[in-house]
Amino acid sequence: MNDAIIDAHLHLWDPTRFRIPWLDGNDLLNRVYDLRVFQEHTAGLNITAMVYVQVDVAPAYALLEARHIAQIAADEPRLQGIVAWAPLDDGACARSFLDALVEISPLIKGVRRILQGEPDPAHCLRPSFVHGVEMLAEYGLSFDICIYHYQLPAVIELVRACPDVSFVLDHLAKPDIRSGTLDPWRLHMETLARLPNVACKISGVATEADHQRWTVDDLAPYIRHALEVFGEDRVLFGGDWPVALLATSYRRWVETLATLTADLTPEAQRKLWVENARRIYRLSP
Repeated sequence: MNDAIIDAHLHLWDPTRFRIPWLDGNDLLNRVYDLRVFQEHTAGLNITAMVYVQVDVAPAYALLEARHIAQIAADEPRLQGIVAWAPLDDGACARSFLDALVEISPLIKGVRRILQGEPDPAHCLRPSFVHGVEMLAEYGLSFDICIYHYQLPAVIELVRACPDVSFVLDHLAKPDIRSGTLDPWRLHMETLARLPNVACKISGVATEADHQRWTVDDLAPYIRHALEVFGEDRVLFGGDWPVALLATSYRRWVETLATLTADLTPEAQRKLWVENARRIYRLSP
């Protein structure tokens, strides 16, 4: 693998600072995970830059979350990008929020409004939501897509409807790795990958497998398919720490992906581990 790593999907949180409802009852995750702990978990790895991705704090705290991470970045030069939350469901009304968001810092690179929990698989096609996503292009912001695999058909239509927006698919659209199901996920990924304005983050896959018993072979067909259909210029590494701790240590995930991509050319490996994240999230040289 390439020696240097840009982690395009890092979470940091302190549940005593901001309300994070989805952590309730999770003894492993409902605790402080800050840069000090991250440094411990990544000891010996050459993490040269990171992109922070919003952690679904209660909406009232969302701007505070973005400001807090920007303040942390002032003392941590490796923290070079922030993907924040925004109320895109509100359509044109979200403009006031986006105005305030981009004023926080030039490190604001994108928005993520998690869709995986929506009971309506086509939630992202509601006109107000589509308009909210369309507005991101005006601000030079990308949109991170966080869904389950069965929501892919609607997301494909969303991406088609917003050709001026840059999209990043998180976690391979969370395929059903536990059961080993590949179809129709494979076909949907091929269809999505034909759209030039979307990239795929190679992240979060161990969490979709059996947390205790997953193997490299369990993840292999999903990762290899994503690499094949998106190509070497539109894939980027993400650690999904600390959520990934549910299934894997940081080092084990890095070593797993390195094993599965050992046959890539040195240039393709540099793109996966470093260069694509820098380009897609517009990070500093």
